[in-house]
Amino acid sequence: MSNDFWLTSGWHLTQRDDHGHMVPSADFIRAYFMREEVAPEEGSCDAEIALHKKLLDDPFAVVVPTDLFEIADKDVVHNYQAVLRFRNFLADYPTLESAYMAMARNAQPNIPPLFFEQLAQIILRNILDGETDPLQLRAAEILFRNQVVTLDDGRIMVADHATVQLQSGMQKALEPTSANDEVQIDILATETADEYWERSDLFNTSIDIAYTQPALDGLARVLEKWIAHFLPLAVRVSPMVKIEDEAWSWHIGLDAEATKILNDLYRGDEVDEPRLRRILCLFKLETDNGFVAEMAGKPVYLGLAMDAAGVARMKPQNLLVNLPVSDPS
Repeated sequence: MSNDFWLTSGWHLTQRDDHGHMVPSADFIRAYFMREEVAPEEGSCDAEIALHKKLLDDPFAVVVPTDLFEIADKDVVHNYQAVLRFRNFLADYPTLESAYMAMARNAQPNIPPLFFEQLAQIILRNILDGETDPLQLRAAEILFRNQVVTLDDGRIMVADHATVQLQSGMQKALEPTSANDEVQIDILATETADEYWERSDLFNTSIDIAYTQPALDGLARVLEKWIAHFLPLAVRVSPMVKIEDEAWSWHIGLDAEATKILNDLYRGDEVDEPRLRRILCLFKLETDNGFVAEMAGKPVYLGLAMDAAGVARMKPQNLLVNLPVSDPS
């Protein structure tokens, strides 16, 4: 029996269709109405309590404007509107995967990025079910949680952005006069990898994604599985040090910063050394078939970068909508 992970993701509340894709159950939707953003508190008005009970009884119940406008706390109304838009959007698609693809193609009706990231985590939990390599699972977090990057003596350490902010805030609260803002996050390496299982929902480990490191190889494997789950495409993703290809034909930035840098390099524009150093890792993606004719036999180059603040903000949907596939269905 394999170790479990990401227990709070909501994956366990979904059902699988014949293709292994996830169908949102009533329990899955109900969990959103149990979140603290919409759950009633002491002092909540009658209208808020009534709506909450209505949606717990039937998470797909129709909500009319008066259900919301009679609620006294307008912040709660705003939160309900966001969750309901997300619920209604999911209801228009047979699976979470098809809803995610629609969102990736900009079909979402004003859905906050948080829901996008949560869907990515749930889908990855489905894809990686049964995976036994903790470094691969930790690397997968990069696809749905922003990472703080630390460059140190050839290492490229990434730690969860929200966790670092939380710990930094707690440290300042305890030691407000301390000038040392450095936050210590435990490093997950081959010899400590088994610690991940009991910590997977805490997002409190860091990994080294420098070239040749096991976590970078793990990230490559995750990208392969991510693509195969959505697209009729079997790919090989290989880490690389730099792009040396006079016939460079196609590239995809895995985040906004990498997209800008790779675009400039492709056009032959000058990219100064500080910007180049923002590139954290490069990959070569290859497939034996499935690309459009003009890309047959040619690689696609991928890049992940950090922004000026030292944060990596990956957009895994870029891989799904920007590959030169001959059949994008």
